[in-house]
Amino acid sequence: MNSILQQISYAGWALHFLIWFPVVGMLATFLGTEAGAKKTALTVATIEFLVSVPLWPAFNAASGGFQLLSSVPWVRPWGIYYRVGVDGISLFLVLLTTFITPLTLLGSFRYIQKREKTFYAMMLLLESGIIGVFVALDLFLFFMFWEVMLVPMYFIIGVWGGERRVYAAIKFFLYTTFGSLLMLVAILYLYFKYHALTGQLSFAYQDLLRVPLTYREQFWLFGAFALAFLIKVPVFPFHTWLPDAHVEAPTPGSVILAAVLLKMGGYGFLRFLLPFFPAATTNPTVVGVLMVLGLMGIIYTAWVAAVQPDAKKLIAYTSVAHMGFVVLGIFALTVQGLQGAMIVMLSHGASTGAMFLLLGMLYERRHTRLISEFGGLAAVMPMFGTIFVITALASIGLPGLSGFVGEFLSLIGTFQTHPVVALLAASGVIFAAYYMLPMVQRIWFNGLDNEKNRSLPDLSARELTVLVPLVLAMVWLGVYPRPFLERMEPPVEGLIQSVEARRAPPPLFGLMPPAQPTSPVRPEPGRMARR
Repeated sequence: MNSILQQISYAGWALHFLIWFPVVGMLATFLGTEAGAKKTALTVATIEFLVSVPLWPAFNAASGGFQLLSSVPWVRPWGIYYRVGVDGISLFLVLLTTFITPLTLLGSFRYIQKREKTFYAMMLLLESGIIGVFVALDLFLFFMFWEVMLVPMYFIIGVWGGERRVYAAIKFFLYTTFGSLLMLVAILYLYFKYHALTGQLSFAYQDLLRVPLTYREQFWLFGAFALAFLIKVPVFPFHTWLPDAHVEAPTPGSVILAAVLLKMGGYGFLRFLLPFFPAATTNPTVVGVLMVLGLMGIIYTAWVAAVQPDAKKLIAYTSVAHMGFVVLGIFALTVQGLQGAMIVMLSHGASTGAMFLLLGMLYERRHTRLISEFGGLAAVMPMFGTIFVITALASIGLPGLSGFVGEFLSLIGTFQTHPVVALLAASGVIFAAYYMLPMVQRIWFNGLDNEKNRSLPDLSARELTVLVPLVLAMVWLGVYPRPFLERMEPPVEGLIQSVEARRAPPPLFGLMPPAQPTSPVRPEPGRMARR
């Protein structure tokens, strides 16, 4: 026991806390009273956020490697270790998760009225699984957290969702599980090939990263990993589960799904597809197909969103359009493109998360999401209308707000390598205004004709506490994104250099290549590859 504790460095203590403290909070929620469940969960999530904040100043922005590393033996005979760490890619996704979760829980206080203990316990378990995905540096550990995340989300949709909640939950689970199983097969292939080449068993990220693969192996394994991540993003035509899940999920589930869960697909592209399969990810045919799918997601789903009568379903389709910019930015393989993709993910987490919260608050007042049922609400709810308009403008990429920075960088990066795709994708900004502004007009600025809308209350203090931090985040990202870009640049440049250096398979496939001098994770003593 002492040896294990000694291996957990003090520098990595925060990551272990962030992963497992929500599990402790989940147990406390289960053991507590039904009435106190929401307060317990909110307290746990708030402490979680406060502990995560020092990661920002503690992170060395000049370093392109992993930091706060820890490695503890788990199932040593099988080469399974509990390895965690963060870099400039995962850091912001961890902070986004811990930032969004307490706001989501506070926003759900009036929405969730049944089985509160179970609901809030599932939300905390979901947070634990998501953070585990972002910090895991052992592929077995990564897959375990990836699967753990599915369980609470399935129940959140299936138990507390709308009329078609069971259908939406099963569809979500089947889509994501199918992709996950193929990814597991690919992980095991890498695992056993590493063993065949070195005589050692290891799921370590850096060990499997060094496994030499032929072109054929790269393309097959790329397909297995890519399907899991394409479904999660989701990319057209794998997006059909998302509108159902969003519409049927309770407001907190929709917020977490949009703000955090979709980012796991983009994270998978950056963490696994690009570095593990550089020959496949730089192949012109593969890149062309992904660019077209991302472009179709931007344009097609914008058109579909524009004709939706349900405001929540409209916003659900916009998520596919936004994540299309992420796909373009990543596979452009330029510094601006990758930074833009990451900023889009952060911006989408703040703006779309806020939009689902706003629509949930509106639903609590009127018990309908049909756009035609509203009109002239700005006259009776001015604060509500102001925040709604700011959030909508951030979503469509108005300069000065978060959406503009991410989409602009993504398009600039894409233009450097695929100018025609970038020009076509730029039309998505116009289409975004086409579907978002009419909705805003019809809800807030048309005539106040419906008597049911005349006595609606404006935002309460609790609701302002939820929404104001999200608005500030949109403004910060839009006005001063430099602190984010500085921390992203070193890992992004390192990733591009790694892909360019390894885009051709080594000529001797039976030999392990030497470890890279900047390797962020070192094999444990006695586990070095045999020459």
